[in-house]
Amino acid sequence: MKAEKKKVLLIIGIAVACIVLLVGIGVSFYIITENRKSEVAEAAALLKAEEEALKAAEEADKEDREEREDSLLRSAIEAGLSVINAIKNRPPSVELEEGNTTSFLQIESCLIDNKTSKIILKSKADQIPVSDDKYYYLFAVRSYEDMITEDKSPLVKEYKDTNVEFRFPRHFTGTESGVFRKFVVAVKKDDEYIAVSNFQYIMNPEAVAKYKSNGAKPSTKKGLLIDPNKLRSSELDDLGVKHAAYNIPVSRILGETTDGTYPTIHYSYNGKSYAFNGQVMSEYDLVFSTLTNKGIEINAIILNDVSPAYPQLIHPQARSGIGSAPYYAFNGTDESGAEYLAAIGAFLTERYSGTANGRGLVANWIIGNEINARKEWNYMAYVSLESYVREFVEVYRIFYNSIKSINAACNIYISLDQQWDRNISSSTNYDARDILDEFNRQIKAEGNIDWGLAIHPYNVPLTSARIWDSSRYVKHSQDTPMVTMNNIEVVTDYMSRKEMLTESGEVRSIILSELGYTSLKGEELQAAAIVYAYKRAEANPHIDSILFSRQTDAIEEIAQGLALGLNHAGGSPKYAYNVYKYMDTDEAESYTNFAKGIIGISQWP
Repeated sequence: MKAEKKKVLLIIGIAVACIVLLVGIGVSFYIITENRKSEVAEAAALLKAEEEALKAAEEADKEDREEREDSLLRSAIEAGLSVINAIKNRPPSVELEEGNTTSFLQIESCLIDNKTSKIILKSKADQIPVSDDKYYYLFAVRSYEDMITEDKSPLVKEYKDTNVEFRFPRHFTGTESGVFRKFVVAVKKDDEYIAVSNFQYIMNPEAVAKYKSNGAKPSTKKGLLIDPNKLRSSELDDLGVKHAAYNIPVSRILGETTDGTYPTIHYSYNGKSYAFNGQVMSEYDLVFSTLTNKGIEINAIILNDVSPAYPQLIHPQARSGIGSAPYYAFNGTDESGAEYLAAIGAFLTERYSGTANGRGLVANWIIGNEINARKEWNYMAYVSLESYVREFVEVYRIFYNSIKSINAACNIYISLDQQWDRNISSSTNYDARDILDEFNRQIKAEGNIDWGLAIHPYNVPLTSARIWDSSRYVKHSQDTPMVTMNNIEVVTDYMSRKEMLTESGEVRSIILSELGYTSLKGEELQAAAIVYAYKRAEANPHIDSILFSRQTDAIEEIAQGLALGLNHAGGSPKYAYNVYKYMDTDEAESYTNFAKGIIGISQWP
């Protein structure tokens, strides 16, 4: 009787499981289209697996059989119900709209997981696209490519669903670092791969970095554009400089040298060799090691001047204007240009990350100079704002990824001038605020990263040191034509808005990397302007540093009415020398109170 009872229970269990499955199949035929047949087949396969499990259970130990049969019965019912629910809840499959396929699926993140040495890309969609099969395909393309070409093969494929996660090895490219690739999801339609997502870069290239420090944080925000001729003197120590700016024009560092003492440096990167001038690099070694030993944080500015031997570094749309500006748009549009930029960024960062080699430590890298001033400082033929920023974003991303993948702690900045929101219809330059908005939008669209802002809030006009005077160009609102130290809060307030924050919700690093005041209308007036600017920066929690231009007057600038140095061109100090020296010390009051009378205030704003 007991055996008969067990046999009856077993038959009932199997019958119930079959009924559940049949109900599921009936429901599926009712609510899904023909392209769901594969899912039903999967449900049938699941039942078959359960039946095989029941047969195996019958051959097990008799004493445990009854308990196992009950467990398997419950599992079969639960599995059948799970299949039914998955089919019922799955969104409908839809046809792709021509011309708008890349917004179908949204990539949410693309991160390196060092624990598994894999890259994990997460994506989601509200619907399932109709295609030749049931898979999504993930492709990796180069930074300068904007489509999936016929020679490309997918890295990996996953079943189509509303939430899809791709995992693949970090070293999928062989010799080239994967941090320079961008990824896109596609489906196969009529035997062709059609992109159904935006492009996405790796969002944390710093995860693979060898170095993870950019030195101790300086005690104050006081900085200076230094005079290399006074580097070995005690003046920087006497002035108490905490931040320094220094230019690196790429034409100087590239190429071979015949100097036997400082031979050519052959640098291998991503399977290729690049030549750097050993003699010139020894000069930078001296500058950066000296500054580092003095405890000064370094801001290095990478500039694209013309080098006849390296035409590939100049953007194709800038080559017709050679000779019209000191610096030009970098070229990230092709393999030669992009790979050279990556090598330059990696070489410089590797050379100046860590004090053990005695070459110094560069904490911050600034890419270009005042890029919104297209004609003057980042020459490229005039194009729409979106197109202009697109070209810079690709270059910035190359530098960012090459630098961050070497030293995780470095900051990388976009450089803008004081022309905030002028809205001059006839101008062929761009407003800084418009550049910021478009730059932020494009960066976020392809993977948000921790970019920073280096802005130059010079006074208006440049030849006036009276920052505090009212001006129709300087307003305390976001529609101000210009930003100076009188209304610098406009910039930091703008950068504090939710849409401008980092992925972790922080205000991005902001540095005032260049500004200065002339002494040609009075040395005390210049000193008062320096104090006013410093006090404004010191009181603003979102400003990391303020770097005055410059340590010593430049002859070519004096001709333009700009004697900006703390020292005269001959080297003797101005009134501003001691004011600068003491304005961030315990003795500040004794050296800065004079400025209140000039400005017309009783206390610092």
